Formats: sequence, C-alpha cells, structure tokens
Amino acid sequence: MRLLHTSDWQIGKVFRFADDDILPVLQQERLEAIGRIGRLARAQGAECVVVAGDIYDHLRPSERTLRQPVERMRQFPDLRWHLIPGNHDFNERDGLWERLARTGLPDHIVPHLAHAPAALDAAGTAWLLPAGLGHRHVIGDPTVWMDGAATPEGAIRVGLAHGSVRSFGEEAPGHNLLAIDRARQAGLSYLALGDWHGAQRIDARTWYSGTPEVDGFDLGGAGGGQALLVTLDGPRAEPVVESHAVGRFRWARAQAVLTCADDIAALEGRLRAIDPDDPSRVLVWLAVSGALGLSELEGWQARIVDGLGSALRLLRIDGAPGLAPSSDDLDAFGPGGAVRAAAETLARQAGEGDEAARAIAAAALQRLYLLARDGAGGMA
Repeated sequence: MRLLHTSDWQIGKVFRFADDDILPVLQQERLEAIGRIGRLARAQGAECVVVAGDIYDHLRPSERTLRQPVERMRQFPDLRWHLIPGNHDFNERDGLWERLARTGLPDHIVPHLAHAPAALDAAGTAWLLPAGLGHRHVIGDPTVWMDGAATPEGAIRVGLAHGSVRSFGEEAPGHNLLAIDRARQAGLSYLALGDWHGAQRIDARTWYSGTPEVDGFDLGGAGGGQALLVTLDGPRAEPVVESHAVGRFRWARAQAVLTCADDIAALEGRLRAIDPDDPSRVLVWLAVSGALGLSELEGWQARIVDGLGSALRLLRIDGAPGLAPSSDDLDAFGPGGAVRAAAETLARQAGEGDEAARAIAAAALQRLYLLARDGAGGMA
C-alpha cells in the first residue's frame, strides 16, 4: 500500500514578527499546502494521508479557522485523511475535536481520539495504531500501547504518534517521550511521527515528516516544506520513503559585513539567488555590520533596503552598516567653506559618542551629502 505522511500543519499559527500585510499570506499558505498534499497523494496513488498531530496551532481556533482545513480535505473524497491530536491541539473535554465532530465531518476525514487499532483499507490488510495526545504534556510514552495492540496475522501495522524520541534533537524534553525503537518493539511496518518541524529519519521504519510549509528562519535548510510518500510492500518489507516538496515559501538567515560597493553587490546576488525565478517566495532575516562611505550607503539603501525589500516576501534586517566617509566623500562638499566644515564635524561625530548620537550625526551627514551631490552644495 501507499500512504502520504504529514504533520504539524498548525493552522491559525500567529507569526509574531509579521505585520498586517504578510501575516494573512503566511497563514493562507499553510491552508494551501493541504491542497498540494491532496494532489500529491492522488497523483502518486496513495490510498490515504496520515497526519501526525498539530493540525491546529492552538486549542481554541475561531469557527472559520476550525473549518478551513476540513474544507480543503473535503475536496479529496477519494482519499482517507487520518488525524490525531498533537500537543498544540490535544484532545481536551469540550475542546476543538468535539467542536469538529459537531460540524459533521465527511466520512473520509477520520479523527482518531482513542488508542485503538483502525483499518486503513477495506480488506483489513493494513491497520493504523494511533497515539494522539489527551494533554499538552503527557508523562509516559503514549506509544507503549502499540506493543500489545491486536491486529490480524500478517497485517501491515502503521503507527501514528506525536512527540519526541529520546535521542532526537539536542536535548529531548521530559514529556511526550517516545521510545526510539518503538517500531521494532511493536512490530510496526512504519511509524509516522509529528512534532519536529524538519523532516528526520530516525531509522528505516521511523520518520518525522516535518511541517509541509516552513514556518521559521531556523528551518530554512533543515528539511521543512515537504510530505513523505511511503510505500509498504508487506508487513516485514522495509518501507520506501520519498520526500516530495509541497511548501511554497523559502526562509533563510543571512549575515553580511559591508565595507565597500562590491560587498553590497555580492549580498544582493546571494539573496536573489535563493529563488531567482520568484523572489516573492523568499523570507530573509539579515544581520548586517560593517561601515560604508556616503556613496556606498546610497547603494545599500537603493539595492538592499528598497530594492530587495520590495522584491522579497520579507526582508528583516538586524543592525545597519556604520558610516565611514572617505576623502572623496568629503570632497563632494567642496575644498572649504562652511558646508565643508559642517560635513567634517558631522563625520567626526558619526564616529564618536554613543550609538544614538552617532546615528543622528550620520543621518545629518547623509542628508547634507545628497544636497551637495544634487547641486545645492554651491553654498560651500
């Protein structure tokens, strides 16, 4: 059989850094990813989609947010969608899962709220062992019940769980811990996990799918933005796992030390190369340091702040290049006179004192430079 493994949709996620323009775009794209998952499953001949928790980002979504992923899944009645609660959307009394049930879910959308085997196919040759969460933090391994779960002899056993294996990440938390060898202990053909937002192979039968739409700068190159197509040829056959891209946005961190015009050009080229065909798919968090002359600062503003700031979906900048005017910059103010003297004073102040005072002096010098360059410097 073939199934598609996904997790951590986190519908309704709030991005704290995003302004009112970009927030709805990021939230909408998490919904659009569901359609891409359904089309991928259909094109690859998958019989079902297993979603390993955190369908929602929080426990009390609005009615619209609650229904939005259901409406996307409703468009694929030929696929069965198997869902479990995660730590963000755990199954609490009178919570979102009961609200979902009251909306009247289509038959092909199946929440698994109890730890009980469920058939994955009509013939009963494949069975799902779901281990959704009933609390945000569960003490004990929620997958331990799989070891003794009864399924027909010779059936394919697929585990579905949300949590961290003990050796996963730098330091696993003290809750929602899963045995790293649960697939072996429970005789699973495949264990589909959620919780970590980057895709991760634990062993041949145990995988994290990662989130289908990357949602943080730290995951830019760490495996987010995909779903896993899993082929199971039998209960003991090693699964064939293929990663397929389903995400739209590309997130990246970047650093730059700027000292000349060539550095600015190189930075622009590096950031545009992230997605040269469609830079509107790119979100960048840029850390900048260094110092530039007056003409180079113009280039920084025009090429990076204004140019790339308009081309990219988001350009978040920490820091800024300082001001280090060259002798050529000062020559723009003429060989002498009051304007030249003022420029020299501002240049000294831009390199002395506290950060606020330096910034004020640098801004004043830049304004004076633009006036001189554009012909008003004849007052010198």
